[in-house]
Amino acid sequence: MSSSVEGRDEVPEGIPSTLDWVVMCADMATVHAGQRYACIVELWDDAIADARRREEPVAFVERSVRLEVAAALRITEHAAGRLMGVGHALMRRYPQVWEAMSRADITDTHATIIVDGLDQLDDVTAALVAEVLSLAEELPTGPFRRAMKRIVDREQEATLAEQHAAAVAHRHVRVDAGVDGMAWLTAHLPAVEAHAIAGRLTAIAKTLDSADDERTPDQKRADVFGDLLLDGETDALPDTARGIRPTVAVTVPALTLLTGDGPAAQVDGVGPIPLDRARELCGAASGWMRVLTHPETGVVLSVGREQYRPPADLRRLVAWRAARCMAPGCGIPADRCDLDHTVDWHHGGTTAADNLAPLCRGHHTLKHHSDWQVRAKPGGALEWTSPAGRVYLVRPERRIPQFTVDPPGPPPF
Repeated sequence: MSSSVEGRDEVPEGIPSTLDWVVMCADMATVHAGQRYACIVELWDDAIADARRREEPVAFVERSVRLEVAAALRITEHAAGRLMGVGHALMRRYPQVWEAMSRADITDTHATIIVDGLDQLDDVTAALVAEVLSLAEELPTGPFRRAMKRIVDREQEATLAEQHAAAVAHRHVRVDAGVDGMAWLTAHLPAVEAHAIAGRLTAIAKTLDSADDERTPDQKRADVFGDLLLDGETDALPDTARGIRPTVAVTVPALTLLTGDGPAAQVDGVGPIPLDRARELCGAASGWMRVLTHPETGVVLSVGREQYRPPADLRRLVAWRAARCMAPGCGIPADRCDLDHTVDWHHGGTTAADNLAPLCRGHHTLKHHSDWQVRAKPGGALEWTSPAGRVYLVRPERRIPQFTVDPPGPPPF
């Protein structure tokens, strides 16, 4: 870590810094965007009212207003229609969200994520709107988008098993002609298997680096894909690439697994899966990292100063806990990140779950070669302090279960 922010020239109290002006300008842009939505909806309402006063059909009013907005703002009609749709949702269905946007408590992007997510649901309660709005006020857009997806998945769990069974019946593989002698090979598969296949292709492709290999990662994955399907074996691959199998993290609350009641099982990168599928995966062979929220994991949480490199199970658990790079707003998956000692090993840091966090290569480098300061907080969170003195708390997407023993009491009989 480079020099501390202490000792840097400070802006006199009461005078906005340049970063303060950036934030204020962004807040004003958000407020103006909220007013733009309100004005577009008012324009739309006025056009409908005018058509009705003149006893004219209103069927073409939306298209007329869309063209009017597109021409005035110098955007496409598709973009204008998007503004109209989001504006109508905010003003009519989710006024609390529009009010938060008008106060710059959330950004325009947060508002559109909320509209897109809630509009997928048949029943949206005031409590649900309040829940997502609270998250929007707390989280950057990337983590919030993922949190919104989890909430939508949660609300749709009731019909998950039936919908999945119907969808599985439509699985297929097809070839579509491309250009320049190419073609698209498309497989419509259950998401668990699809992510496992992609994970194995990536893992094998990573072993094929050499000084004279100029292929991109995508090209390597495509070549591995073809080799495996055509040859059915990996004999042509280097020894380090053979025997690689997919790893998919399946998170199952123990009560759900045992009783069938409770939150749905989750697969990383996929979302909720039917209970029967979760039970099948939790009884499967190696390749599935099963994290039961019950004292069954047996994972080593620390090796202290005994070794620098974390054991494999500790690496998997820390990556599972974070799910993403632990820099503010970063969305790079944890399995593509470096595992960083928050307190550097050479400065006395331990190899323990509370001192390890995944950081993408860019943010890992920034942490060690800039004036950003990073501190570990309870529960796996990281506190980032910027060179300007602003503090950002990044929480992991999951918690490692903490187990306690009931205190001794009188005998039950």
